Amino acid sequence: MTLPRDIHPGTFYLVTRRCTQRQFLLRPDDATNNNFLYCLAVAAERCEVDVLLPCAMSNHYHAVVYDRVGNLPAFTEYFHKLVAKSQNALRGRWENLWASEQVCIVRLEGVADVLAKLVYVATNPVEGGLVEKVHHWPGVHGLGALLSDRPLTAKRPGHFFRTDGRMPEAVTLRLTLPGELGDADAVRAELRSRVEEAERSLAEQRMRDGRRVLGRRAVLQQSWRDSPATHEPRRNLRPRIAARSEWARVEACQRVREFVKAYRAARARWIAGLAAEFPPGTYWLRRFANVRIAT
Repeated sequence: MTLPRDIHPGTFYLVTRRCTQRQFLLRPDDATNNNFLYCLAVAAERCEVDVLLPCAMSNHYHAVVYDRVGNLPAFTEYFHKLVAKSQNALRGRWENLWASEQVCIVRLEGVADVLAKLVYVATNPVEGGLVEKVHHWPGVHGLGALLSDRPLTAKRPGHFFRTDGRMPEAVTLRLTLPGELGDADAVRAELRSRVEEAERSLAEQRMRDGRRVLGRRAVLQQSWRDSPATHEPRRNLRPRIAARSEWARVEACQRVREFVKAYRAARARWIAGLAAEFPPGTYWLRRFANVRIAT
């Protein structure tokens, strides 16, 4: 059994999930890009989650989100379900689309941590040696829309959703910079500067190593049935918290330990049929078992 996770309103997260067997099941093309963006916009609106920056790579995706009301598990469940079903219909597949491991959710403790993850997500295609510039990536990538404050639109995928169903015919996703990060224009300027610096640094590193990027055309020509030939590290750490400040990290880890301790004690009493009060942040039992939550 995995450790319980405390879910609190008003929290920033980095969400990551990869495809099964590292296959290129999200390899960019018009239908896949539209499908991914449509499902993301529908799930974000339904679960009241603000999307700051998404990036869909060929065999995984990253997204920095702001969970305004404490609905992150419902958001990831609904979004992943929609993408898996519709993308499998597009590819003519029946097996699982996502890897069986648990979705990776990292809580971002401070503004500096959110900005660092925004840069990480934005430069992921460049870091992976696929393209030279962020805007060269042919898949779903929200940096341009975020920096120019323009909405992203998608149409209902006809290969899966019924034309006479309840799903909207078209959706709009506006990437946001919540006020908790400070002045939006200042955040955009800082993000643009750091992304450009990362692109220059990675280009210099490739030149020193004598390496070239794969290129946009080669990415589009890959088969979605393929997977990377590189070795994948196994059994590595899966952090739950990102905090550049040592004291913020220590404090966050202490809060997690206290939550787990209180949760386990309350669960033991609840199973025994005794009165139990679960700690704030309890999600699943609050939603599905209507347990009492401490104020």
